[in-house]
Amino acid sequence: MDPVLDYLDEFDHRACRTIHRSRDDWYGHEITRLRQACCHPRLTVPDSRVSSAKLETFLELAEELREGRHRALVFSQFVGHPDEVRAALGSRGFSYQYLDGSTPAREREKRVAPFQSGEGELFLISLKAGGFGLNLTAADYVIHLDPWWNPAVESQASDRAHRIGQQRPVTVYSSARLSEDDLLGLIRGHS
Repeated sequence: MDPVLDYLDEFDHRACRTIHRSRDDWYGHEITRLRQACCHPRLTVPDSRVSSAKLETFLELAEELREGRHRALVFSQFVGHPDEVRAALGSRGFSYQYLDGSTPAREREKRVAPFQSGEGELFLISLKAGGFGLNLTAADYVIHLDPWWNPAVESQASDRAHRIGQQRPVTVYSSARLSEDDLLGLIRGHS
């Protein structure tokens, strides 16, 4: 059977078991899980052997950027997603910097300065950690691996590369966006 249909069947069963939760809370939680599964199946099923089309597409783009001698900021909102990306990048010999919300302020500068001076082809950043206080003009590409509900947050993160001192045009890639209503429509259509 199709893994997506299996997940939706499980979704229906969990809906029956979680009547005590408010409907909005439950849908919000399940929508987040579906969005995580779209990023990489292991974000929701840790022992999954299903590959991630989104990761493969990102790696193809990263190779193109490397060949063109470009540097990129790579944003993700889901904590486990960059771990999958880091493992894939490491196995392909990419050099990168990494920053998330748990990175102390002093350490942030220790990671930003090397990137600005040319260390690392990519800078992986959690969306919340990268939304403010960073000047990363060494990058001429910005990649959003998974869209945030609020596009203004993505814009603010993209602005890390659009700063005084930027010498090149900046290109922004964002993965496909499904609205909450679209996703709920898909779920209800399956029922």
